Amino acid sequence: MTLTEWTTQLCDALGLELEFERDAILDLARDAAHQIDRPAAPLTTFLVGYAAAQRGGKPGDLEDCIDIATELITESADV
Repeated sequence: MTLTEWTTQLCDALGLELEFERDAILDLARDAAHQIDRPAAPLTTFLVGYAAAQRGGKPGDLEDCIDIATELITESADV
């Protein structure tokens, strides 16, 4: 199964009808895993998704939360 097929199947199974930048989420997970710690990847993406849902769940909410997390990861790497 391809990643696109999996994403579509999972969204359908979860009852999600949304558009999002899959690559931005994958990039965030990669950055968290490499610059923080490997277990930070799924935790970071979960928390970003949860925060976006709390803000309204629109694509712009997700983008804002990804930006916040990315900035924090970058700051942490600079320390």
